[in-house]
Amino acid sequence: MNFDPRITPARPDLAASHLRGKVKAERFAEGTMQEVIAGIAPLRKEPSHGAPLLTEALCGERITIYETDEEGWAWGQLESDNYVGWLPAVTLLAPEAPPTHKVTALRTLAFPGPSIKLPPVDGLPLGARIAVVRQDDSFAVTAAGLHVPARHLAPLDAVESDFVAVVERFAGVPYLWGGKSSLGLDCSGLVQVALTACGVKCPRDSDMQESALGKPASLAGLQSGDLIFWKGHVAIARGRNSMIHANAFHMAVAIEPVAEALARIGAAGSQVTSVRRLK
Repeated sequence: MNFDPRITPARPDLAASHLRGKVKAERFAEGTMQEVIAGIAPLRKEPSHGAPLLTEALCGERITIYETDEEGWAWGQLESDNYVGWLPAVTLLAPEAPPTHKVTALRTLAFPGPSIKLPPVDGLPLGARIAVVRQDDSFAVTAAGLHVPARHLAPLDAVESDFVAVVERFAGVPYLWGGKSSLGLDCSGLVQVALTACGVKCPRDSDMQESALGKPASLAGLQSGDLIFWKGHVAIARGRNSMIHANAFHMAVAIEPVAEALARIGAAGSQVTSVRRLK
């Protein structure tokens, strides 16, 4: 059987126990559930700070860990989109209180007490999930004792209604391969974060998104919210003539005319592979 290595917890020396009999590995492990406690945790290809960034895990995400090495790196699979890779073990803890709220601002700050004059402990990106145990004036207090501005939070079941409006809030954010926050993100990360905010489950990479999302549409009939795909790239239509995407040409999330982008990308040797309509 052929498994996508991006979303299959299997290496020649170790694999998840549920893959026994399906893949070859020297040993198999059950795995233990952990939760991301840092605002953003890098998920890397190898256990090294210099290894390529595959994606990012946001605060509150769950991950099944199959191995933690002596250097403090943990190898596992994210629960949200099944991505597999290495994270710093210091960014993880065993789950305690279940998340109750999520961050709705592009980025908010977590303070050690009920004062904005205190030095922040961490930054929390859009989509981060936290367990709120009480209110302290304008702050929501987490199970860990951190104080987060309550106006930057919403209950877990709250969803955004306008996918494109969420995407547009990221305009000008730097391009970062593997990124998923306002500090930097890539084309498919932008789509995933925005759709997740709207309550739509979304795979991580653009080829996965092209296969899983929406129904076929056409360039000639572009509508706001349509996804335009090239090999290795995705953009979001804002209407028939305008689109927004995180891209390495601008090194940012940029809004530009569809015709201009098609011509530039086409001149580089890449043609549109499909257009997908979400609704």
